[in-house]
Amino acid sequence: MVYRKLNGGRSTLARKPNETMRVFITICVGIMFGFFIGVSFPTFPLTKLNITSALLHDFAVMGNKSTAISTETIQNISTKNQVVKDVTKIWVPSNPKGAEMLPPGILASESDLYLRRLWGTPSEDLANKPKYLVTFTVGYDQRNNIDAAVKKFSENFTILLFHYDGRTTEWDDFEWSKRAIHISARKQTKWWYAKRFLHPDIVAPYDYIFIWDEDLGVEHFDAEEYIKLVRKHGLEISQPGLEPTRSTTWQMTKKRDDREVHKETKEKPGWCSSPHLPPCAAFVEIMAPVFSRDAWRCVWHLIQNDLVHGWGLDFALQKCVEPPHEKIGVVDAQWIVHQTVPSLGNQGQPEDGKAPWQGVRLRCRREWDMFKTRLQNAEKSYFKSIGVDPSNSTGRS
Repeated sequence: MVYRKLNGGRSTLARKPNETMRVFITICVGIMFGFFIGVSFPTFPLTKLNITSALLHDFAVMGNKSTAISTETIQNISTKNQVVKDVTKIWVPSNPKGAEMLPPGILASESDLYLRRLWGTPSEDLANKPKYLVTFTVGYDQRNNIDAAVKKFSENFTILLFHYDGRTTEWDDFEWSKRAIHISARKQTKWWYAKRFLHPDIVAPYDYIFIWDEDLGVEHFDAEEYIKLVRKHGLEISQPGLEPTRSTTWQMTKKRDDREVHKETKEKPGWCSSPHLPPCAAFVEIMAPVFSRDAWRCVWHLIQNDLVHGWGLDFALQKCVEPPHEKIGVVDAQWIVHQTVPSLGNQGQPEDGKAPWQGVRLRCRREWDMFKTRLQNAEKSYFKSIGVDPSNSTGRS
C-alpha cells in the first residue's frame, strides 16, 4: 500500500516538468510567430489609419464580451468615428480630372465661340446666341466665293474662317467678316483646324456644326431650310446633294430630283459589302459635312492628329451613330456645286520634279491607307481584349 502511494507521487512529479516545458515551448513559438507576422506588415501609426480611441474601446469591449458583429456594423462604426483631418479642404473625385480641388458650383467645363464685349455687364453681351456653327477653310483668292456662301447663313450661325494662307485683315472689306472669327495657320487643312479648335466642349452650344470647303457653289442652298430637313428626317450626319458632274465619284452624294432626302443608293458592283454600309449607305463626303452636336463629339475623337487630310474618315463616320443607315443621309432639296478648285493643293511643295498638287495628292492616299490600318488594328485589339471573334458576327465593319 505504501509502495503504490510512493509510485503515484513520483508519477505526479514527473508530469509537472513535462507540462512546464510544453508551456514554455508554446510561449516561445507564439513569440516567434508574432515577430514574423509583425515584420511582414509595414508599420501604420493609428492616427494615419484614422482609428479613434473610442473605436478601439468599442472593439475591446466587444472582444471581452465575445460578441459577434457583422461587417456592416463595423463599417457604420468606422464611418461615425472616422477622423477628418481638414474639413476646409475641397476634394471632389467626380469633378473633371485636374479640377478635384474646386467646388462643383464654379466649374465651367464647356465653352463657346460667342464674341463678347470688353465693357458693360456680361449678361448683356449677347443680343443673340447663334444656335449653329459654320466653318470654312479659306484662302484669300476664294474670297468672292466665300462671300456668296456666308450670305446663305443667317444670324443663327456663328461664322468661323480658318485661313491657310495667313491673310486675314484683307477680309474686313466684307462687313460680315468683322463679326466672324478668324484663325490663321499657314498651309493647314480643315481637319487639322477642326481637331485643334473645334473640341466638342468648345462647340457644345451649337446644335449643328458645318465643316465646309471653300470651293462650293451655293446658289440653290438655304441653310435654315437645310436644318429643317435634317431635323425632319432625323439625320445626325449629312451633306447637301451634289450637282452631278464628271468629277462626282460617289453615287450616294449625287443630288436626286424626286425626293427631299436619300439615305442609300446602288453603287458599282463590288463596291459595297452590304447595302447598309458605305458607300451604298451611311456615307457622306468630307467636302461639306454637317454634324449634330452628339455626332461631332464622337467624330472629333475619330480624327487623327497627324492625318490632316481626312481621307478615309468618310467611310468611318458610320461608327459614330446608330443605326448609321438611318442617321446619315444626303439632303437633295438643298443642293450645292463642287467647283473642284485645287487651291489648297497648290500650297504643297514641288519634289522630285512633281507639281505641288501631286505631292499633296500622294500624301492624301497614304493617309487613307494609314487610317484604315489604324482603325482595323484598333478594332482587332478591342475584340481580342474581350474575347470576341468579330468574324463570327453580322454587325457592321
